[in-house]
Amino acid sequence: MKLNRVKEILASKEEIPVHYHGVPVWIENVEDATGMAFVSQRGIHDERRLVSIEGLNEE
Repeated sequence: MKLNRVKEILASKEEIPVHYHGVPVWIENVEDATGMAFVSQRGIHDERRLVSIEGLNEE
């Protein structure tokens, strides 16, 4: 996923389904300089992971 699209999703008031390698996730924030995002699996918000935005896609 492109950085601009990640930012659009974060700013959106709508719920936009996003997956990381097939797993539904919430994007919590993104680091512009590194192209990495903190995500948590939907339904399991206690576990945050730092992932490459290239692995994110809309479903």
